[in-house]
Amino acid sequence: MEIKRDDDIDALIRKKDNGRVKIITGVRRCGKSYLLFHLYQRYLLDHGIQEHQIIHMPLDEIVNIRYRNPFELNDFIEAKIAD
Repeated sequence: MEIKRDDDIDALIRKKDNGRVKIITGVRRCGKSYLLFHLYQRYLLDHGIQEHQIIHMPLDEIVNIRYRNPFELNDFIEAKIAD
């Protein structure tokens, strides 16, 4: 069963292109990752964003631990950005 997060998705969509960083907070296991990595990503793909244009990186996974360093993360993202 998928939980509808219409208010959360609508808030992200309304503020998508305002040039500001979006911060999603909440207690453990409340659906933050699901909101971003499933619902919002689906919205982007359904509205013309190509999969290669989305950078998806769960920073809680051990393989991505070095990207918790903001300088490493910045270098990684800049290398991924084509234009």
